[in-house]
Amino acid sequence: MLPYSDTKPVGAADFYFAINATFQFIRRSLGAAALEEYWSDLGRGYFRPVSEIWRRGGPGAVAEYWRDFFAAEPGGDVEVSGSGARVTVNVRRCPAIAHLRAGNREIDPGFCRHCYFVSQAIGEPAGISVRIEGGDGSCRQEFIAGTECEPQVLSAIKECQ
Repeated sequence: MLPYSDTKPVGAADFYFAINATFQFIRRSLGAAALEEYWSDLGRGYFRPVSEIWRRGGPGAVAEYWRDFFAAEPGGDVEVSGSGARVTVNVRRCPAIAHLRAGNREIDPGFCRHCYFVSQAIGEPAGISVRIEGGDGSCRQEFIAGTECEPQVLSAIKECQ
């Protein structure tokens, strides 16, 4: 279901070091608003094929994508469930945060917010809204068909410590 291919059975966890450092660099150099725009641009641009899959397949495609995505991510503990117009991704152990901590990295405080900005930008053209609460290693992500829901409260996404 992933619209890109990889020859490895799971991803390379050191990628998390690179994205964390990129987030830190953009925040320090250009500010938080620029970082949020960067994340949204990733969702609209790089992940455009995912958006198209979600548009064609609806919530079922969203659930299938996240199951496949986390199956390829090393070290996570994630459950994806869905019924009707809603898909829930319960991240009990975030593979990125776990790897960054194991590597003794300083984690960008807003790291977990990238999940909202990227996923919301993927979902918008597909008619999918995203709401997230938690963070700093575990969270609950809701993918809701339709855009008629309360706005995301960014403070509901914890900063990383």
